[in-house]
Amino acid sequence: MKKKGFVLLDRDGTVIVERHYLSDPDRVELLPGSAAGLRQMASMGLGLVLITNQSGIGRGFFDETRVREIHQRLQDLLAVEGVELDGIYFCPHKPTDDCDCRKPRTGMVEKATKCLGFDPQKSFVIGDKPCDVELGQAVGATTFLVRTGYGAKVATEGSTNPDYIVNNLVEAAEVIQKIIALSSQRFSCGDAARSAVSGQLSAQAAQVLPLLDLANFNCPDLNG
Repeated sequence: MKKKGFVLLDRDGTVIVERHYLSDPDRVELLPGSAAGLRQMASMGLGLVLITNQSGIGRGFFDETRVREIHQRLQDLLAVEGVELDGIYFCPHKPTDDCDCRKPRTGMVEKATKCLGFDPQKSFVIGDKPCDVELGQAVGATTFLVRTGYGAKVATEGSTNPDYIVNNLVEAAEVIQKIIALSSQRFSCGDAARSAVSGQLSAQAAQVLPLLDLANFNCPDLNG
């Protein structure tokens, strides 16, 4: 089935519980609500792609085989919840390696767009760190900071400027659904449209609203 668009997701602290340099597949644990949020996104016809920095490989803490085992365990857990990822991309390099793929650089997104054929400017990027938000901004996507993982601290510090701040992936899915609904109804951008979004969201999900140009965000025409 052709996807209407794509959601690009960080891994640790966004989809699964943050474990410092996770190296054991048995310690993979879905965050509360993450499967439900991903399932809701998929039900909208959106593709789901994992984009993750894994410098533990470059640091010698574990190898690529172990990372693939961890990702298989993650996919197994999601499958039980009725969720399937369309792609997983990881950067194995250390920050000092000056590579093109480590977030917030865009190499992994560029590879995903070539493989899956979508426009990153019509996508959503979700994560718990500044590098996730900066990645989304670099490719022109709509950005979300989740308060899971390191996100609550990042939000308090104000060290990044996402379009939306939400508590978890369920709330992110709510926001995305309202954006798509408003776009398909050809609502104009501005305070009235943003008020319409916030009025239909849970109180927590509407805590921070974006400066998003809803008139130009044409979700129904996304290319997957």
